[in-house]
Amino acid sequence: MTNESPQRFHAEYKVIGGKLVVADVETDGRTITGVKISGDFFLEPEEAYFDLAPALVGAPVSADNAALRARVDEALAGHGPALAMHGFSSADIATVVRRALGSAANFTDFEWQLIRPMVLPTEMNVALDEVLLTEVAEGRRRPTLRFWEWEDTATVIGAFQSFVNELRPEGIEKHGVKVVRRISGGGAMFMEGGNCITYSMFVPPALVAGLDYEESYVFLDQWVLAALSSLGVEAFYKPINDISSTGGKIGGAAQKRLGDGTLLHHATMSYDIDADKMVEVLRIGEAKISDKGVASAKKRVDPLRSQTGEAREAIIDVMAQTFTSRYGAHEDTYTEAELEQARTLVAEKFGTEKWTHRVP
Repeated sequence: MTNESPQRFHAEYKVIGGKLVVADVETDGRTITGVKISGDFFLEPEEAYFDLAPALVGAPVSADNAALRARVDEALAGHGPALAMHGFSSADIATVVRRALGSAANFTDFEWQLIRPMVLPTEMNVALDEVLLTEVAEGRRRPTLRFWEWEDTATVIGAFQSFVNELRPEGIEKHGVKVVRRISGGGAMFMEGGNCITYSMFVPPALVAGLDYEESYVFLDQWVLAALSSLGVEAFYKPINDISSTGGKIGGAAQKRLGDGTLLHHATMSYDIDADKMVEVLRIGEAKISDKGVASAKKRVDPLRSQTGEAREAIIDVMAQTFTSRYGAHEDTYTEAELEQARTLVAEKFGTEKWTHRVP
């Protein structure tokens, strides 16, 4: 009886804003039997480096990101306060190992489409999120990033938010606000035309396989943080789903997953919002006011305008260029069939009182 030859795998992972992490992995088809982790990262004390590979040996080849990360964290815990990892983390080691084993995909493994802003009513933008999510899941559309554009004043509430608990009827009437409920969870977004930047991503399951919800938010928006960095904004993720910066909160993200794992990931970032009008429309409790940066008497919340000094359209263009240069996206547009499906959904769902008030 002869022993089967080990299976060998290789992958490289460039940490956004960090260093290159490389994994060479051997398996017997069931478990990891050998690992070499290398790269241009920094790790102190030096002895900690030699704990990385043994921590991963013996793990099932099916182990997810959390399980592999836990192994590495446990192995490094003995170094106590002396441990310093620069340019990478245990999560990055887990990601590159999973990628080597073929269980984690990268953005560049897919042919992405990019749809630039097209002025549409807010309920059409919300409906298109459902349409394109289904189209990607069923293979009729490639993975897609699209930017919203709208001219109305709207509040988009989360799938599970209470209408009466989140909104002020007198403010809605006074300012002519259109209220639309989206299919993802999360909080309400006050969205005046021209004062926010909103994008949606339609993501294949393989891209987020093995990542928990918190990890997927950070992973999917690395290109956004890079785009903001190029504009001089030191942005970062504040768990679970807030995009913040040294100058305060910028925006928030939300997700919706289908049964097969296909994912809608979208975010709205403040460009220049009338804070006084926002608090007349939204019931914002004291706990949220400081988080939203409107506790002061400022008339506007303008993190992207004030921190970049750029026009809104210029920021969107930098974001689109950053995504395209990193992931090779091709520009596209909505098909007439997709737009017609969205119009039908507006008439039958997103534009109806039943849907908007489904949580009273």
